[in-house]
Amino acid sequence: MKLIATCLVLLLSANVFSQNKGKALLDDVSKKVKSYDNISIEFKYTLENISENIKQETRGDVVLQGEKYKLNILGITRLFDGSKLYSISPEDEEVTISTGGEDEEDAITPSKMLSFYEDGYTYKLDIQQNIKGRKIQYVKLTPIDSNSELKSILLGVDAQTKHIYNLIQTGKNGAKTTLTVISFKTNEPISKTLFTFDANKYQDYYINKLD
Repeated sequence: MKLIATCLVLLLSANVFSQNKGKALLDDVSKKVKSYDNISIEFKYTLENISENIKQETRGDVVLQGEKYKLNILGITRLFDGSKLYSISPEDEEVTISTGGEDEEDAITPSKMLSFYEDGYTYKLDIQQNIKGRKIQYVKLTPIDSNSELKSILLGVDAQTKHIYNLIQTGKNGAKTTLTVISFKTNEPISKTLFTFDANKYQDYYINKLD
C-alpha cells in the first residue's frame, strides 16, 4: 500500500509539473504574440474525416492586428473590422455581413488563433519533435466544458522563437483539422484601410445582411 501511495504521489506530481510547464510555455507564446503590432501568416489547412471519407487541403493567408483580421481562404475573403464580419465571395458576387463574427463558441477564428488557449482548457506537455531542424514542443489542450464538440487540441510551439508552428484539432465526431504555419511575419507595413470594407468596390455584388 505504501508503494502504491508513493507511486500515486509521484504520478500526480508529474502531472502537475506537466500542466505547469505546458501553461508556462503557452504564456510565453501569448506574451510574444501580444508584443507585435501586427502579424502576417501564410498557412496550410487540412481537414480529414476518415469515417466520412473526407480529405481537403488548401492554403490561405491572414493578417491580424488585435481583434481585426483579413483572411483569404478557398477563394473567399473574410474581413473583420472589430465589430462586423464581411465575407466576400467573388465567385458568387456576394458579400455577407454579420455583426460580431465570433458566433461559434468552439471555432478557432483568426482573431482567436493565437490566444484561444488562454481560457477554457487544461494543459499538458506532449511530445517534442524535430521538424526540419526546428524543435517543436507540443502541448495538449483538453476543453474544460464537457459539452464541447472538441475532443482535444495539440498546439505545436517552436521552442526557440515561441511562435506557433501548427495546430491539430480533433473533434468528437472524429474530424481532424490541421493548420500549419508556412510563413510568420511581424510588424509589417500595412495599409490603414486594410480592415475597412469599401462598399464602392462591390456595387455589383448582392449584399446579404444577416442582422
